[in-house]
Amino acid sequence: MTVMSHNPADPRDLVLSVPALGAAGTAAAVGEARAAWPGWLAMGAAARSAALTRAAEAIEAHADELVALTVREVGKPLAEARGEVARTAAIWRYYAQAPYAPSGSVHEPAAGQGLLLTRRRPYGVAGLITPWNFPLAIPTWKAAPALAAGNTVVLKPAPEATACALRLAELAGLPEGVLTAAPGGAEEGEALVQAADVVSFTGSTGVGRAVVEAATTRGVPVQAEMGGLNSALVLPDADLERTTAHLVSAIAGYAGQKCTATSRVIAVGQVYEPLRDALAKALAAEPAADPTEAGTVCGPVISAAARDRLTAAIDSARAAGATVLAGGTTPARDGWFVEPTLLADVPADHPLRTEEFFGPVAVLLSAADQDEATALANDTRHTLAASVHTRDLDAALACADRLDAGMIRVNAPSSGVDFHLPFGGTGAASHGSREQGQAALDFFTASRTVTLLPAGQPR
Repeated sequence: MTVMSHNPADPRDLVLSVPALGAAGTAAAVGEARAAWPGWLAMGAAARSAALTRAAEAIEAHADELVALTVREVGKPLAEARGEVARTAAIWRYYAQAPYAPSGSVHEPAAGQGLLLTRRRPYGVAGLITPWNFPLAIPTWKAAPALAAGNTVVLKPAPEATACALRLAELAGLPEGVLTAAPGGAEEGEALVQAADVVSFTGSTGVGRAVVEAATTRGVPVQAEMGGLNSALVLPDADLERTTAHLVSAIAGYAGQKCTATSRVIAVGQVYEPLRDALAKALAAEPAADPTEAGTVCGPVISAAARDRLTAAIDSARAAGATVLAGGTTPARDGWFVEPTLLADVPADHPLRTEEFFGPVAVLLSAADQDEATALANDTRHTLAASVHTRDLDAALACADRLDAGMIRVNAPSSGVDFHLPFGGTGAASHGSREQGQAALDFFTASRTVTLLPAGQPR
C-alpha cells in the first residue's frame, strides 16, 4: 500500500507519496521503540526535559515551513495554521517541565517503623493514532506527555496528514527509536494497537470503539477521543454582535473540521430572529476560500468524499423541509470546498441534528427557555464541548452545572482549547482518561505502591 496525501485546495497537488509500513513493519517499529525504552528512561529528568525543549526550539525555528506544510497538506487557513504551530511548540515546552515534577508521594505506615511511598512509572511503548485536522498539535499533545513520563512513542498519523507527522518526528530530533512516525492506514493502526503497551486514539466513533475493544481485550490502558455533537446556547441577553462572531468562528473556522466545532445553535426566546438574521449574514460574509490567503476563515474540507457527504446531508435536509439560511452550495472552483451553511427547521430525526458531520454546517434551533435549551443540548449520544452566551452569571453557572459536555465555554467559541487543562467529552465522545495537562501524564504512567521495612521487622 502507498500512503498519499493531496492538497485539498488543489487536489492535483500531490503533497506526499510513501510506502505504508504494513503490519509487520509497524510491529518492527514497536520493537525498536521497546528496545530504545530503557535508555530513554535511564537518561533521567534533566536529559528528557532538555530533549523536549530542543524539540520546541526546532519547531519554532522551522515555523514558517510547518505553517506552509499544514496549509498545503490539510487545507488549514493560514492564520489557524500559524496558531497551531505556535501551540505545538508551547505544548512541547509545557511538558518539558514535567520530568521534574513529583511522581508520587510518601506516607506514614499504619503501624511500626518503615516507609510507604507511591511512584508513577511509564508503561513502555505508547501507541498513538491521530487524525488529520490538527496534524501537529494532536500528535504533540499525545507524544510530549508520553515521552516526558519516560515512554517511547510510535505515532500512526492519518494518511491525509502523513507529511506533517513525518516532519514533526524528524524535527523533534530524539534518539533513534524514541519517537517514530509510522505511515499507514487501518492495517497499521490495528497492528499498533496489538503491540503497544498503552494506546491513545483520536478519530471517528466507529474506529475508536474498535480500538477500545482491541486494547481492552489485551488488557492495556486505552483512551479514545471520538468527536461530538456540540451545541451553542444563546440566551436573550447575549451580546448579539460578539456572539455572532464567536459562532461564525466555531461553525466556519477551518471549515468546521474540529471536534469542538459548533453544529447546533440553540436560540432562547426572543433572541431567535435577530440571531438568525445576524448569523446568516455573517456566515455569508465568510465564503469558502483559498487557505493561503491571510483573511480566509473557511478553507476546503479534507476530501471529495467529505464534501459529498456534507452536500448530500444538506440536500436531504432541504428535501425534508429545512430552510437554508446561508450557504448550502459548493463554489465553482478547484478543490473540495463547501460554503458555510446554516439551516433552520431541520426535522428532529434528521442526521444533521443527531450526527457529527465535520464540516461548516450548523442547524439553528429555538427554545422557549433555558431549561428547554439545556435539554436540547443534552439530547445527543456524544458531546465534547458546548458554549453558553449570556451576560447573566447565574445563568452561565447553571448551564455549566447542567450541560452534559466535557468542556463548557462561556461567551467564547466552543472550538477553543486550553492545552494545560483536561480535554474530553461525555457519552460516546470519549473513553477512558482525559487528555492534556496533568491528566495526560497520569494516563501514560501506572501507580505503584512501595513498602519499605527495616531489616528483620515483621509485617
